[in-house]
Amino acid sequence: MVQVMLSLKILRFVNYRNCILTIALILLLIFTKCDNSPIALQPPNVILILVDDMGFSDIGAYGSEIETPNIDRLAFDGVRFTNAYNTSKCFPSRACILTGLYSQQIGYHHTFRLKMQNAITLGELFKSAGYTTFWSGKHHSIENPITRGFDHYSGLLDGASNHFNPGVKRTGEGQPAQKGWMKRSPTTYRNWVIEGEVFNPYTPKSKDFYTTDVFTNYALNWINKIDEKKSFFLYLAYTAPHDPLMAWPEDIEKYKDRYSIGYKKIRQDRFKKQKELGIIPKDASLSDPAYKDWGSLSNGERAEESRAMEVYAAMIDRLDQNIGKIISMLEDKGKLDNTLIVFTSDNGGSSEVVNLSGGTGEIGALTNWKSLGKSWANVSNTPYREYKNWSHEGGIKTPLIAFWPKGIKHKNTIASTPIHFIDVLPTFQDILKAEYPKILNGQNIIPADGKSFLSAIKGENQNDERATPIFWQWRNGKAIRDRDWKLVSNKNKWELYNLKEDPIEENDLLEKETEKTEYLKKEYFNWAKQFDFDKKD
Repeated sequence: MVQVMLSLKILRFVNYRNCILTIALILLLIFTKCDNSPIALQPPNVILILVDDMGFSDIGAYGSEIETPNIDRLAFDGVRFTNAYNTSKCFPSRACILTGLYSQQIGYHHTFRLKMQNAITLGELFKSAGYTTFWSGKHHSIENPITRGFDHYSGLLDGASNHFNPGVKRTGEGQPAQKGWMKRSPTTYRNWVIEGEVFNPYTPKSKDFYTTDVFTNYALNWINKIDEKKSFFLYLAYTAPHDPLMAWPEDIEKYKDRYSIGYKKIRQDRFKKQKELGIIPKDASLSDPAYKDWGSLSNGERAEESRAMEVYAAMIDRLDQNIGKIISMLEDKGKLDNTLIVFTSDNGGSSEVVNLSGGTGEIGALTNWKSLGKSWANVSNTPYREYKNWSHEGGIKTPLIAFWPKGIKHKNTIASTPIHFIDVLPTFQDILKAEYPKILNGQNIIPADGKSFLSAIKGENQNDERATPIFWQWRNGKAIRDRDWKLVSNKNKWELYNLKEDPIEENDLLEKETEKTEYLKKEYFNWAKQFDFDKKD
């Protein structure tokens, strides 16, 4: 009886409401600190960075002398892939990485001037998982990303444009060099988009406009305003270092006279560094050179070639500076640890040369459309053969970096498992645990053709053989890679290589390995006949 009376007396002094609130607050603090809390389990932010026409060896972590400390940080604190592949051409690569399908499956192996049918996009995938979705930069299509799952889109809807001014001549400046499309006039302007609204021509008011800086600023503005409770997906698609070769004078100055030693020395230095970094095997060979003899060039030609490479290096340097801004903002907001950043390039270094009449001024200025050219592109693709538009390794092999502090246990690792751009969407889907729709907007959706490489990002199975073949077809080039074997063709001249023994494609085994050749040809044509673009030869 005494105990009952005592209990009742105590209860009179207890404020049940305050007690409950106190307990709730304590539990909230515990869960906030707990690794298994809802906050800790928030899905990662994801950033996909795609650059344009950059070769395999053009960043420091893959052998370059160009200063790329921020990209290198992603590489050395993450995973570098040494057998990552694109399609050898910009718009098929971009369609491929965006949909998880071969470009042939959606018609983008012929033209970019159509809508992507029977496919979902990365924007639609991330939206289905509750993400806020951003896209800044190049698309190379007629389809506005705002209609394909992206909350915000600003950038270049078309292909290449003048980096300093994609529009009309501004007061006090020269005529900006402009590249026409197909047979249209060289003064045809490219479509620019700001928050979903299309402008043509788009003439920026500020003379501080530069595509790489502007694309980054769009992204920084969105990230800065994001709801802290929501995860975001950012597709940051730069146009640099695609021609025209244009860069800020202060960036060009950093590389003054750096390239006056010529193609051979730079290529050999990159090759040596690649071996030291473990990007290529210690016993690997360097493919035969395809550059001009530096000594055979006139003084004027050497000066022009040196300047072109200085500007190209400056463009990559500026890319790195801007990627550094993204990293810094994420760090300041406490978001970097749980952000997956994937960095790659849409094709190999380009040997294409655009000649525009009427261009004036020094290489690097807004009035001069200059291309890199074949000799420096050969250096860009060290140690491999050929270039953009080819299905040989120099055209299709790309640096690919995955950085995710919270998700990568073993930093500074190198993964040799073969991956392709069709694998990017399935990898993100694997992270999100999102369902792949069978029908979207009334259309039947083609299942993604790729394979998730999330296990390789996390440090598991980084040297796995790929169980299924990879295929390529663009213009005169076509290829199939099945495990270590690659059958490749340019203008219907087939070659066969064992990439494990001969990664630079110098020792053609077509005549020696007839059984393997016929098997791979059969596999290739079985794949190709789905799209009615290739006949057996």
